[in-house]
Amino acid sequence: MDDKLLDILVCPICKGPLLYRKSEGELLCKPCRLGYPIQDGIPVMLEDDARKVAAEEEI
Repeated sequence: MDDKLLDILVCPICKGPLLYRKSEGELLCKPCRLGYPIQDGIPVMLEDDARKVAAEEEI
């Protein structure tokens, strides 16, 4: 992921910052508990495609 792109991307729901999880290939929004996938180096910032992070999963 490009660092400049990471600096400007925010959660489309709450507009909060995202955490880049390289090993999982996703951008994580802590307040919304959603993981947005990165496919072929492109973040998919659609709520319908986001993974719901389980309550017991460490953020």
